Amino acid sequence: MTLQEIGQRAKEASAKLGILGAAEKNKGLLQAAKALTDRQEEILRANEQDMEKARASGMSQGLLDRLKLTPERIDGMADGLRQVAALDDPVGEVLSMKKRPNGLLIGQKRVPLGVIGIIYEARPNVTADAFGLCFKSGNAVILKGGSDAICSNKAIVSCLKKGLAWAGLPEEALQLIEDTDRAATQAFMKLNQYVDVLIPRGGAGLIRAVVENSTIPVIETGTGNCHIYVDETADFDMALEIIYNAKTQRIGVCNACESLVIHRQIAEAFLPLLKKKLEEKQVEIRGDEEACRIVPEFTLAAEEDWGKEYLDYILSCRLVDSIEEAIGHINRYGTKHSEAIITRDYDHAQKFLNEVDAAAVYVNASTRFTDGNEFGFGAEIGISNQKLHARGPMGLKELTTTKYIIYGSGQVRP
Repeated sequence: MTLQEIGQRAKEASAKLGILGAAEKNKGLLQAAKALTDRQEEILRANEQDMEKARASGMSQGLLDRLKLTPERIDGMADGLRQVAALDDPVGEVLSMKKRPNGLLIGQKRVPLGVIGIIYEARPNVTADAFGLCFKSGNAVILKGGSDAICSNKAIVSCLKKGLAWAGLPEEALQLIEDTDRAATQAFMKLNQYVDVLIPRGGAGLIRAVVENSTIPVIETGTGNCHIYVDETADFDMALEIIYNAKTQRIGVCNACESLVIHRQIAEAFLPLLKKKLEEKQVEIRGDEEACRIVPEFTLAAEEDWGKEYLDYILSCRLVDSIEEAIGHINRYGTKHSEAIITRDYDHAQKFLNEVDAAAVYVNASTRFTDGNEFGFGAEIGISNQKLHARGPMGLKELTTTKYIIYGSGQVRP
């Protein structure tokens, strides 16, 4: 199919989806989940084709981890669809209803956005998550995945469409652009005749390209230069465990910790413990001059390190004299994604929550929790670090808009 045909089919499907009831949508999601698990071997074979090509091309370990599917990850994708099915349907919710002096009843009602386009890189799990959230919120979705995951994406989409067919629902609700040429991506960004919203998920280069070239309104998801600030009152054991989790549990994700800020008062005692803890995963620490003096095994950081999303076993580390200096550093170099403070000082915790400019701000917890599933959304369409319409993990409600509904009894405007 041409892009125009894909857009037209998605637009027609969105009109049908917008009037489906919750029971019908839930049936589709559950059948799609069943199709994923029933045809798991087919998906794994397709994924191995992508992995072989990626390894041959020298893809980094962090990106290989994003690309790889396992039986457990496919089960997780299916479970995500089941969780979305179990969530309340936001479509049709009346948010307000007020009576005007002239007798008009004016309210707001939640409705689907229509057709959502998603451009993403080598993360095949996004294919199922995006479908599930868009479908439950009454939207058709057009997916444009990266060429590195094309075999995986085709297999997953085939399964999801099979599930919709089993449920007697329109397969056109889900469209995959199989053309991996960059020109197809550029043309997709101009498909505003059919696509209501475009969401990029990937690295800084992809997001910038979509923002700068799209004629479709864009919800910008963010890269994650996430910080953890270890306050002078921090519990060392807690801080070490949180940093270890946030950095090493998965390195190729946007909510992994990339930067540490340490209060200078505790640096002499804390940094050697940090080095020992992170040696378990051979994490390279790039510190400022004083951090490198305290632990000579650290690598001296360059200016570019303070703002870098490594997606690797690398951390930057800077020492500061106060919480004010820590907040200033984070607000300057962060990407407004997820930031954390480790502290036993209530006032410092509140100051950090109030003054750090990010979509998610934590006290004494890992940044890895910035995730739609962990926030109770079932899955997420992405993590927005912009401030219009949606911010943070985007679930069902963030994929809807509102329209005014007005009840009259013959009123005319004088």
